[in-house]
Amino acid sequence: MKKPLRLTFRLLTIGASTLGLYLLWLTGLPLVFAFKNLRYSWRNWIFRTWGKTLARFAGLRLTIEGTPPRAPFFLVSNHLSYTDIIVFASQLDCVFVSKSDVKDWPGIGFLARSMGIIFIDRTRKQDIPRVIELIENAWQKRQGVVVFPEGTSSKGDTVLPFKPSLLEPAVKTGLPVSYASISYQTPPDEPPAHLSVCWWGDMEFASHAIALFRLRRIDAKVVFGEQTFSADDRKILAQRLRAAIIEQFTPVVTTEEECQITLATTH
Repeated sequence: MKKPLRLTFRLLTIGASTLGLYLLWLTGLPLVFAFKNLRYSWRNWIFRTWGKTLARFAGLRLTIEGTPPRAPFFLVSNHLSYTDIIVFASQLDCVFVSKSDVKDWPGIGFLARSMGIIFIDRTRKQDIPRVIELIENAWQKRQGVVVFPEGTSSKGDTVLPFKPSLLEPAVKTGLPVSYASISYQTPPDEPPAHLSVCWWGDMEFASHAIALFRLRRIDAKVVFGEQTFSADDRKILAQRLRAAIIEQFTPVVTTEEECQITLATTH
């Protein structure tokens, strides 16, 4: 399939499937609203189906290693792109902690709010207690919570230092923290993943998403850690989790590869 046709097909199918599943969720909501556990299960099924559907239509080929945690859980991962949401949503019954400006994105923000995504204003420390309360509420609903403690997405050459503030709920409640690493690769004849899949720096979302949906295939690898971590200090917990993720993380690009790509594109 040629790239313009591939892009059109993916945009149409992703848009139609997202709208269709949202309408299905609304249709079923009155039937399950009076039953709390059934209501949460209905939401989880819709959200996981959305993740699996989008992964397929976006050309994401997933390789999963390890065992995904069962809800309720607290899971941290490195962060590379908005596609991380699709990948983890396809594998877990979960809600995400996301930066606050996402809730104002046209269409996407509305859907994210409907699915119970927890938004945090990372510029305001005063917002952290509110987010901690929402995380604890999610656990009470037997939801899993996924956090990206790097605070931003990266090009995947390393795992950035963790911001420990969002680990406070785990320290406070003693809930063990699970971890996972995520990495991407593209076929040899496509733009490298650190430029075409990873979304970082000052990359503009719309143009990046259009280029991403033109890719023939994206290979996504997720490794779920086999152990969990607990600590009485969130900074110590952050260090242990980051070290565990680094140990199993497959870099998207190395410094040497990045230099070679730069040289190739300038000659």
